[in-house]
Amino acid sequence: MINFFGNPNSKIFAVQTTEELSNENKTKLTWLFSCSELVSKETNNLVSSINNFFIGPRSAMITPWSTNAVEITQNMGIKGIIRIEEFNQVHKDFSDYDAMIFQKFSGLDQNIFTIDIKPEPIYLIDDITSFNSKEGLALNEEEITYLEGVSKKINRKLTDSEVFGFSQVNSEHCRHKIFNGTFVIDGEEKPTSLFKMIKETSKQHPNDIVSAYKDNVAFIKGPSVEQFAPKTADIPDYYKTEKFDSVISLKAETHNFPTTVEPFNGAATGSGGEIRDRLAGGKGSLPLAGTAVYMTSYSRLTKDRFWEQKMKERPWLYQTPMDILIKASNGASDFGNKFGQPLISGSVLTFEHEENSSSSSSAARKLGFDKVIMQAGGIGYGKANQALKDTPKEGDKIVILGGENYRIGMGGAAVSSADTGEFASGIELNAVQRSNPEMQKRAANAVRGMIESEENFIVSIHDHGAGGHLNCLSELVEDTGGKINLDKLPVGDPTLSAKEIIGNESQERMGLVIAEKHSDMLQKIADRERSPMYKVGDVTGNNRFTFTSKTNGDTPMDLALEDMFGSSPKTIMTDKTVQRNYKNPRYKTKNLHTYLTQVIQLEAVACKDWLTNKVDRCVGGKVAKQQCVGSLQIPLNNVGVMALDFNGKEGVATSIGHSPIAALIDPKAGSRNAITEALTNMVWAPLKENLKSVSLSANWMWPCKNEGEDARLYEAVEAISKFSIELGINVPTGKDSLSMKQKYPNEEVISPGTVIISAAGNCNQISKVVEPVLKHNNTFIYYINISQDSYKLGGSSFNQVLNTIGNEAPDVKNVAFVRNTFNTIQNLIKEDKIHSGHDVASGGLITTLLEMCFADNKLGAKIDLTSLSEIDSIKLLFSENAGIVFQGDLSIEKSLQDKNIEFFKIGEVINKGTVTIKNHEDIFNFDVSSVRDTWFTTSYLLDQKQTSNGLAQHRFNNFKKQPLQFKFPQNFSGKLPKINENLPRPKAAIIREKGSNSEREMANAMYLAGFDVKDVHMTDLITGRETLKDIQFIGAVGGFSNSDVLGSAKGWAGAFLYNEKAKKALKSFFDRKDTLSVGICNGCQLWMELELMNPEHEVHGKMTYNDSKKHESAFTSVKIQENNSVMLSSLAGSTLGVWISHGEGKFKFPYPEDKYEIVAKYAYDAYPHNPNGSDFNTAMMCDKSGRHLATMPHIERSTYQWNWANYVEDRKDEVSPWIEAFVNARRWLNKK
Repeated sequence: MINFFGNPNSKIFAVQTTEELSNENKTKLTWLFSCSELVSKETNNLVSSINNFFIGPRSAMITPWSTNAVEITQNMGIKGIIRIEEFNQVHKDFSDYDAMIFQKFSGLDQNIFTIDIKPEPIYLIDDITSFNSKEGLALNEEEITYLEGVSKKINRKLTDSEVFGFSQVNSEHCRHKIFNGTFVIDGEEKPTSLFKMIKETSKQHPNDIVSAYKDNVAFIKGPSVEQFAPKTADIPDYYKTEKFDSVISLKAETHNFPTTVEPFNGAATGSGGEIRDRLAGGKGSLPLAGTAVYMTSYSRLTKDRFWEQKMKERPWLYQTPMDILIKASNGASDFGNKFGQPLISGSVLTFEHEENSSSSSSAARKLGFDKVIMQAGGIGYGKANQALKDTPKEGDKIVILGGENYRIGMGGAAVSSADTGEFASGIELNAVQRSNPEMQKRAANAVRGMIESEENFIVSIHDHGAGGHLNCLSELVEDTGGKINLDKLPVGDPTLSAKEIIGNESQERMGLVIAEKHSDMLQKIADRERSPMYKVGDVTGNNRFTFTSKTNGDTPMDLALEDMFGSSPKTIMTDKTVQRNYKNPRYKTKNLHTYLTQVIQLEAVACKDWLTNKVDRCVGGKVAKQQCVGSLQIPLNNVGVMALDFNGKEGVATSIGHSPIAALIDPKAGSRNAITEALTNMVWAPLKENLKSVSLSANWMWPCKNEGEDARLYEAVEAISKFSIELGINVPTGKDSLSMKQKYPNEEVISPGTVIISAAGNCNQISKVVEPVLKHNNTFIYYINISQDSYKLGGSSFNQVLNTIGNEAPDVKNVAFVRNTFNTIQNLIKEDKIHSGHDVASGGLITTLLEMCFADNKLGAKIDLTSLSEIDSIKLLFSENAGIVFQGDLSIEKSLQDKNIEFFKIGEVINKGTVTIKNHEDIFNFDVSSVRDTWFTTSYLLDQKQTSNGLAQHRFNNFKKQPLQFKFPQNFSGKLPKINENLPRPKAAIIREKGSNSEREMANAMYLAGFDVKDVHMTDLITGRETLKDIQFIGAVGGFSNSDVLGSAKGWAGAFLYNEKAKKALKSFFDRKDTLSVGICNGCQLWMELELMNPEHEVHGKMTYNDSKKHESAFTSVKIQENNSVMLSSLAGSTLGVWISHGEGKFKFPYPEDKYEIVAKYAYDAYPHNPNGSDFNTAMMCDKSGRHLATMPHIERSTYQWNWANYVEDRKDEVSPWIEAFVNARRWLNKK
């Protein structure tokens, strides 16, 4: 039966049960939903149906939200609930909803979850050609002929699952047939394949490569670092430190087709899939941080951006470019935020152009990123002794961790290999996945438990992505064979056919092989992490891949591996070179200010605050450098750095480079520019062996099989290979997406061929990373033209706003100069001789110079470029020749001269907000504040689309009025706490729930302060494995418990309030007078939901949604008030920087301020510095005793100087003042 709770004119919760709900359980649900069960006013009976229009989930698909909601009720002791969904009331004609996941209901009744569809039977395919067309499998003629041959060979018709499965595992997306194919250009067969050219880089310069081209990720040798983890993962246990030799992982994955069709889930699952790729490296490895790149056609934010009007707007197939920018970035941010992976670097580009018929003898084309690029990349690490997979043995168990099967992503691998718009929209929508980051976090924690154990018993591991079980499980057993029991595969949608069960791309799952004798240990860890685990099959050793049902004998797939993976004919790409001469712009130097105003509003050049303000950039406590810099916290950093442990020395740096518009003019130059941009971004992070430490990922997005494009692709790949080899570096990983064309009923738009370079390397001095903020220290500003080419406007942002491309792109002329300059700048950074630095790329040299003045107030420069010998100031200032600008004293000149590096001293820093640029007779003056506002405008316009209550305007008005200003405690030494090892360490515990993601940084802060720290999961408390009897200090950690379903921490609180063992453990702890606690972020929400701060109040304060109604991420500051908090009273009077990252961080109080113990307030009470609109500007509060603290800001992620996004100048501290909070806790307990 279905019970309805809520308000029929707003929101309804539909609760499906196997039995009638007891009054006690109804009371619990009323608390959980914050609303009562619906009762008819006329009859006083329960309402069984509601007449109104609602948007809710598809009947056949149980949502991730429902899975979490049901688990919350189970933790509260409510039995018999099988599904809970929420339905929002809408108007009759409402249509703005995602048809992939939701549907409109004209009423709610007892049949809303009833499904009358029966699963399709297994079909034997008579006509493979017709089946291919009907299902949108993207098989070519040769592959169809091959399958017909397999059918004859095995003397039977192939099943629908076998044909479908072949199309997935042999799709271009999975098998990279073009990159392995033969190219015939202008009648000449090329000597080698694209893939061989890329592999040649690693062959010539293996450097520190551990694994390349044979796994989900590339592994590079890393440093010896320290693991900080619980001793065991299957029980509550204490943290310990242990040295290990690391490998660094690098990966980037594109999700272009899904993001074009359904941006939020497309980008979210792209991010999630790339995280799983890193999880699946070797026998398992751990993700550290992510990156993101978005490329779309013009956003058309306003009607006065004339460069966006030249090419007529198309009848967009699914979403507008503006919608894609907002929704895709929301999806990627949401996944990373909830999974607990910071996003520390990225890029945006918008572009479209209609070619002139006179530019080429070939037909004029329409260019634009209508088929968008969404790249999710990332870095991580693993253990060197786990970096290579073992070979499964006969009898090993095939296991799946994660969620159930739904009709999601059917054929995604194959459809991704076709042009968007080629198939019916139903097929394309059906091929998109849905996102469930919290489920992936559970599976990842189970894998983490194995990785961090004394011995990792995983034999091999693979993520579930394109092709679902078919691809994942077949690759696990491709050397041996395997038999999968169809009955063991978990089914969330009972209408799925066998083909859909084995081929769907439901996300958040990992497949792995483990010896049977070790599977029980994995089961214990998975159970503790609440990660579903299914033993679905066995490794056979018969070189066959079989799915069969033991209950009814159905066998949808039974093929020899050699037949399944195929030997279809080698792909041959025949093309000719097409010359296109794009026109140059006409311009006047006197209009420079007008041009600048336009250029800095392009999304590629403009401020990216609209992206960074909603994505977590601090989770995990290991972020050493992210996008935002300076006292104004403006996103200008182009290199991201993560620490590999909490010791503050060894880390990983990553950066991005691309140049697709220049590549339209010259694909070879585009490739060299892309690599060089990544390097000029990376150079500011000191690497262990300078340039030799760099490895690259090359991700190719190209409109293959269009005239001239295959020839251009070959040139571009060849240039990447040769340039990398000449630099002495390698490209050990990458991906291709070679169907970059959008088809409309009467036209088509080609996405410019693009290679995105992601660079990574071991940064072994993470505290020395240079930022693009000029310093007032009597030093000079220098410029180096890395390209060593003359200044050219081709492919520039300047040309873009004039609706031209140009016929000559800047190139990188001297590889030795690039190598020499990179290494020399690296050495100068290590010697502390470079004080600030920035690359020259999008927007040109003028943008670089201005941006270096943006992040602080009263910061400017006086520049003279005459020595660069380019009299055309427009060309000099707006060309995007690869280069760098940096600041140092005169001593660096000798170092540069000794290395024969051409450099130019171009200016000096001044103590006011103006920039003056002189070039020969031309003089240009800029007011930094005014130009910065123009640069910020595009971010503001996009922010309006995602931020409620007019707060985008407040952000625009206030960001420059709220500079970070710190006041440290007078007695703060900055030294690590000294621990008296003769005294017993007090016992602390972190408490986490599924969806928590901040336990490691909390545990580390406690451990650093002198505690023994136990890892406690809610499953430990619910089962009674843990009672907290010997624990004196607990920390409820941050994250997204239960994925914030039904409100932040509501479900977590329910487990404490309504589970007898957990409730007793917590109550006993708080009843003792010798205990302390801290709840941070999600933990703060938990303490408030449990009413622990003011138990004496009749009406309690609550945490609610930020006023902006969005996730807020920022490095802000708080003023510590006079207070009686055990942890923070000694810091009273201080103003300290601190990270915040939350969606429901607003303290809402029913009583006047004097009724509360407010410990800290945001340093400015206006948005965005106060990110949530809390009453009384509250950031932290405690109970009356001072023993229990609740804080939304993440003090545990702000423990070290290198954690802070801005710090007091010229300090070299081992720890930040926040460590004192945890030291105070230990000292207080030592006295008890």
